[in-house]
Amino acid sequence: MPGALSVIAPDGVPEIEAGTDLAAALLEALGAGTVVDGDILVVTSKVVSKAEGRVVRGDRESWIDAESVRLVAHRGPTRIVRNRLGLIMAAAGIDASNVEVGSIVLLPEDPDASARHLRRAVAERTGANVGVIVTDTAGRAWREGQTDIAIGAAGLRVLESFAGRLDAHGNELAVTAPAVADEIAGAAELAQSKLGARPCALVRGRGDLVLPPGEDGSGAAVLIRAEGADLFGYGAREAVVRAVAGDASGQAPFGSPVDSHDLAGALGRAGITAAVDPSGEVICPSEKRAAVDIVAFAHGWSVVDDDTDLRLRPRTP
Repeated sequence: MPGALSVIAPDGVPEIEAGTDLAAALLEALGAGTVVDGDILVVTSKVVSKAEGRVVRGDRESWIDAESVRLVAHRGPTRIVRNRLGLIMAAAGIDASNVEVGSIVLLPEDPDASARHLRRAVAERTGANVGVIVTDTAGRAWREGQTDIAIGAAGLRVLESFAGRLDAHGNELAVTAPAVADEIAGAAELAQSKLGARPCALVRGRGDLVLPPGEDGSGAAVLIRAEGADLFGYGAREAVVRAVAGDASGQAPFGSPVDSHDLAGALGRAGITAAVDPSGEVICPSEKRAAVDIVAFAHGWSVVDDDTDLRLRPRTP
């Protein structure tokens, strides 16, 4: 049926432990003959991690440190970090729910690889060509609440590109690229329910996104913005502290150097008169040197001359 989407989230999935045949457990819960070509199997990262032996014991804060690449923001006890997978999440995606007291669940070592393994296992047991998504729960900038997102995928186009297409009024679309893997993850979570003990769902109706057998696709890793490409690489307070500190090791999340006119404009907004000379350098008075250093650092520039006026050049990318 055109425009129809169905989601089945079965009960009856047993407790998953290290070494559990996850594909067999999920397929048994779904029922014989349920899975067909073009279906998308959506599985929570928690059961994937449990099957892969990623349940550990120890201090949660120490494990957050171990799984983190850098701090993005913190408010009181809450830490938002960029974890080793490149995902920006509270507590590095570590979960202490639905496990024994004193144990915590780490994210899968490689969620895309986990999805590929599960896709092959489903094909071997059912003969069906399916897409697979591994999900986790995350918050969103600017929005209250959380939703499930795709952190691993196989056999699926995770992004659709509408750039260059025309809408119904003849307007050309420029940057529209729905993150369909995330949308499917959210739809599946509605059927699974947070307290429903349903760690998998079967989504039907978007077989056009499922790739042919043997083609696993890019995986969900392509949904992660590269370091420096995100406009919000730091929280507001952390960005100020990093810029004041001026430590080169904290430069990357600010992104590539801006052009000279953008820097001059930023300095002007900070109350510093600035001009661009014919060579492309930015020149400003030296009276507010500390403020110039801070603004320049945050925009990928540095002071290279400290005579009567300050001369600024972009840092090496």
